[in-house]
Amino acid sequence: MTTQDTPAEPAVLVQGVSLRYGSQIALEDVSLEISRGSSFALLGPNGAGKTSLMSVLATLRTADAGRVVVAGHDVNRAPRKVRESIGMVFQDASLDDRLTAEENLDFHGRVYGMPGNARRSATDRVLELVELSEWREAPVRTFSGGMKRRLEIARALMHDPEILFLDEPTVGLDAQTRERIWTYLDNERHTRGLTLLTTTHYIEEVDRADWICIIDKGRVIAQGSPSDLKQKHGKPYLHVVAALPEIRSALLDTYPDARTTGPEQISIPADGEEFVPEFLSRFGSRLHEIRFEAPTLEAAFLNLTGRTLRDRADGEREAQRAAGRRAGRQ
Repeated sequence: MTTQDTPAEPAVLVQGVSLRYGSQIALEDVSLEISRGSSFALLGPNGAGKTSLMSVLATLRTADAGRVVVAGHDVNRAPRKVRESIGMVFQDASLDDRLTAEENLDFHGRVYGMPGNARRSATDRVLELVELSEWREAPVRTFSGGMKRRLEIARALMHDPEILFLDEPTVGLDAQTRERIWTYLDNERHTRGLTLLTTTHYIEEVDRADWICIIDKGRVIAQGSPSDLKQKHGKPYLHVVAALPEIRSALLDTYPDARTTGPEQISIPADGEEFVPEFLSRFGSRLHEIRFEAPTLEAAFLNLTGRTLRDRADGEREAQRAAGRRAGRQ
């Protein structure tokens, strides 16, 4: 085999990884590969193992079994090399809002041992990338949520990592800011060969990934490109809200494959050309809401896990708001 025919080493290689917290299984025999320069999305319900897997990849936790190689380095044998090769954007804010944008970036560069000239050059580059150059001397406490998120992405790119881990990088942001952030990330991927590993609640962000891995209860249950997953696991669905509790009960009794996907919503597989007309003639007038969904990634996720990405996102955001309200009362 010639050098040109040799397959490129993956950016991330995970082989048979398992992890337990006491008696609780967090990951069980997880295997996956992330190609260099690709955009890889990791999806799963709460408690599925996403955060545990990200922690193992970032050397924050040690797996009980299996092998993990990140940027060509074994996470157990060369954790420092792994950390030098990755950048991380956490879901929770981690900037020092007492410092300016430039000071936050400079501090990050110092942590990574970057010389002064390299820090200044990188600061100029990443601030320009995320359109924050004119706010470099502004205190971070004066920034909007979207500006802070853009600065966190700039900080993660300061030391020119090969791989960027993004844990819900756009949660809570408006659609325009989300699109701008993905423009920055796609620019880095295409111009510098950056590899992206993302967890997200937004289906439009999942749809733009090169490869998707769905995990549930610590195990990989499906992998593939967006089009592959839609074809193999997607189904057409009717998402309905019944007008009365007895109608809701009748729907669940009539359609055994129906799933409760929200406080009031029921999702029913709509297989066959005659299903929708027959359903509407029987229940159409007794529903508050009805929405038809052709096979999509969200439908595939629902079929595999029993939950929708949208419901999961709404539930988690409500939990975060409730936690904030409780903290405010303390």
